[in-house]
Formats: sequence, C-alpha cells, structure tokens
Amino acid sequence: MLIEANESCPLPDDPILAEIAISLRDSHDWAWIVDRDWRLRYMTDEHRLSFGAGAQMVPVPLGEYLFGPEMVGRSAEWITGLNRPELWGPLIRAVGALMLADTEEIADGLRAKVDPALQGIFDELSPTDMAATSFLATGTYLGAPFRVGAKALRIRDATGEVRGTVFLFQPAVGMGVIGTMAFALDPGHIERMASVAQASRTPAAILFADLEGSSVLSRTLSTANYFTVGRRIVRATDQCVVDAGGLVGRHVGDGIVAFFPTEAFASESDAAMACISTARAVQEGMQEVATRSGLDPDDLVMRFGLHWGSTIYIGNITTAARFEVTALGDEVNEGARIEACATGGRTLASKPLVERLDDRAAAELGIDRDRLTYTQLSDLVTATEKARRDAPAIAVCEL
Repeated sequence: MLIEANESCPLPDDPILAEIAISLRDSHDWAWIVDRDWRLRYMTDEHRLSFGAGAQMVPVPLGEYLFGPEMVGRSAEWITGLNRPELWGPLIRAVGALMLADTEEIADGLRAKVDPALQGIFDELSPTDMAATSFLATGTYLGAPFRVGAKALRIRDATGEVRGTVFLFQPAVGMGVIGTMAFALDPGHIERMASVAQASRTPAAILFADLEGSSVLSRTLSTANYFTVGRRIVRATDQCVVDAGGLVGRHVGDGIVAFFPTEAFASESDAAMACISTARAVQEGMQEVATRSGLDPDDLVMRFGLHWGSTIYIGNITTAARFEVTALGDEVNEGARIEACATGGRTLASKPLVERLDDRAAAELGIDRDRLTYTQLSDLVTATEKARRDAPAIAVCEL
C-alpha cells in the first residue's frame, strides 16, 4: 500500500507495534517500524519530511519488504536519505543477522526477496538474536554524502517473542550540538525556510537595511567590542524579522535582507505590513543595542529600503557550511538600490509596496496613503549612481 505525500502512515494493526508508533510519532522521532517478517509497518512523518528535504513528506510503500525492490526503488525518488541502492547495503549488514534470526527461511530464501543489487550480502551473515544494535548509515543530500547514527531495537511481547524491530535515526552529532542549535533557532522560522526548499516564484515584500557609519564605528571601538556590537545588531535584526513572520536572508557586512512572501501571510497587505513593521522594530531595536553597548543612539543608525517583488524567485541554499534563504529577480536588486539612497537613517518604501496595504493595515501603521507623495529614485538628492542606472523610475516615499 503506497502512502502518499499528503497523508500520514496509519498505525500498525499489531497493538504492540501501534503503541510504539504512537510514542515515536508524539516525540517527533526519525523512526521506522518493521514487523517480524521485516515488512515496513510505520514511518514517522518527521523522517518522511526529512527525506523530502523539508518540502514535503515522501511516499512510502507500507507493507512491503524493507529491502525489497519496491522499497529500494521508491527511495530513489527521495531528495535525501538512502536514495541509492548501494546505500542500503550497510543497513542490511547491520541488521541482516537479526533478519536471519527472525525467519525460518535460509539465506537463499531471503536473498530472493531483496533488491537484486543487495542479494549477495547475505553470504556474509549468520543468524544472531540481539536486543539492539547500533551503526552508522550513509545517505545523500543533493548528491553529497552524509552520515546518521542509527539503532535497531527489538520489540518483544510479554512472552519474549519478537513482534518487530524499530529503527531510530539521528544526525551523526551529539545531542549537545543538536540541542544548542534547537535552543537558538526559532522553530517557526525553520519551518518557513523548509517551505522554500523547492525554489519558486512568489510575490513578496522585500526589506534591505544597512548600518550607516560602520567604518567610523569600527575605528572608534576595539576590534573585540566592535564584534560584540555587530553580533548584537545581527541578533536584534534577525529577531525582528522572525517575530514578524518573515524570512531572514543573507547578511552582508552590517546589512540585512529579509523577505515576506505572501504564502506565509493571509494576504499581500499583511506581507507588506509585516515588512514595514519590521523596519520600525529594527529601528527601536538599535536604540536598545546602543544602550546595552554603551553607545549613543546616533552611533547605530540604520537606513531601510522596502520594496515589493511580484515575480521574485525565492529558495534556500543548503551547503556543508550553511542553510540560508536567498532570492533573485530585478525587484531584489531594486530593493538594494532603494536602501542605498535612504541615507540619514531614513526608510524609503516603494509605491508598489505601500499600495499593497489595505485600509486596515494602513490604519494600524498610521499611514495616510492619500497624503503620501512619491519621488522617482533618480530625482532624489541622495540617489546613487547605481540607482540612477538600474532603477531610475522607481517611485518611493519616506515612511
């Protein structure tokens, strides 16, 4: 039975296996359960979502032999995980002795069930009945290999008879590392980042901000103190974006980029309002950072460029070193040009962004849209050469 991407695996019919499945589901584990015949009876949503790189759960062939052609063939469609036949080999070597202990079939009988690419492995094994075994499994993500820690734990009934085996997986780092990352990162933002694992075009509000006078500040403060101030700025600005429901983009120097895609909000108006509210929150946050750092508020002045992107291309980029969101499109470049013109700690917002606000959002922000006047970017006294070249006709107002 193929369980599609939009549905969770049903609980196993066996009440003991079902009880284990509920516990694994509720604790958000990466886990599988196989029955005594080594047929897949359950896989947690969390693990299926990971195999889909966080974009969606992968389909799984429930009831099929764990190492059979259907399971191995289906896994080749996964974005990450055991998505090549040869990656299943170490898993069989780790648990094959348990399989031989569970079944009355000899190795030849088991060999006939497994995927042809894996059949020769049983020649290396002999039956062993253990309570548990631990091993490392190898998977791939976008072609790059990674390792995960794994355990196979036997499930027995009151008489001691084996009812199945549960597989538990976790990244091959200690819980101290995982815990530290989990404590620091916002779960909602991680989910929003996962939602753009598959890059696509989407309307979004765009925020660019940069610290003015950073060169002077860096020469005034000691290197250690300047680093501390910079870290506080980044933490404060990122928190404002997260609190507003946006996506934090790349950090370049003292600058920040953030996106507020419409799919994360109830409407375009709400996305635009979140963008403007974030700029205001960051301004307030800089005052707190200055006070905490023993600086004058005028030492930490941010300038903002806010814009609307109707067709920008948003996605996340995951490498061995980082996990970040980025976006491409003319409107992203235009947002950067707007920000560069907002000298003096101003907030310049484009007409396409402001006019996304409905009456309710404008009232909440205290913006009277009918009284706003716009100026073409090229006509601003502060217009940069790049702004005049790349975005001369963009109409902006000061908020």
